[in-house]
Amino acid sequence: MDTAKLTKTFSTILMVLGIITVIIIACLATIDAKQSYVIDDLNINYEIEGNEMNLEQYNTTNPVVAMEIENYGSIVIELYPQVAENTVNNFISLVKNGFYDNNTFHRLIPGFVLQGGDPNGQGNGGPGYHIKGEFTANNYQNNLKHTEGIISMARSNSYDSAGSQFFIMLGTAEHLDGQYAAFGKVIDGMDNIRYIAANERVANTESGKLANNLTIKKAIVDLKGNAYKEVEKITE
Repeated sequence: MDTAKLTKTFSTILMVLGIITVIIIACLATIDAKQSYVIDDLNINYEIEGNEMNLEQYNTTNPVVAMEIENYGSIVIELYPQVAENTVNNFISLVKNGFYDNNTFHRLIPGFVLQGGDPNGQGNGGPGYHIKGEFTANNYQNNLKHTEGIISMARSNSYDSAGSQFFIMLGTAEHLDGQYAAFGKVIDGMDNIRYIAANERVANTESGKLANNLTIKKAIVDLKGNAYKEVEKITE
């Protein structure tokens, strides 16, 4: 083989090795970024007995709920009892009773919602009862808009069919305003939700069913020293 052919072959090998190196570095960078991201637990200690604790770092008189999502860290939700009183009472009750522990997020529509709270993990389950839909179309004044970070109750076509399933807004959806019971907002950890929306695979784009449900390892609530009524239930 002459020198020109050797030089060409060597150059080709170097080029291929260079491409492989770039690909490997990019993959490692992606892995490192994910590994460094998922440990963001907002310095919340979930290793407690029960589901109530003091979250003093969140300075509000409203109740605050923290959720630990497996592989994605924590989110913190401020609840608005002045907006949807019984809806908040219901959410607090479910958290205090450990209902959301090892529950899941099962539905994702990027730019729209991340939904969870179904014990069956499929979108058809609940706590065994319903609550009244606290939204304007159901003769209950609720002016909270469905913008990014807002948490609202999922339901079927029936206005009074919500139970335990909730969704977190990933954008603005004005058509939901007055039609669903918005009752709180993510006040910390929203970047974790955005990361989920950007990285998790949706198995069914029509329904939004996730390929793999995301586990809510534990949920805890800080009542900020206030007492809340028992939830008013509509039995199934």
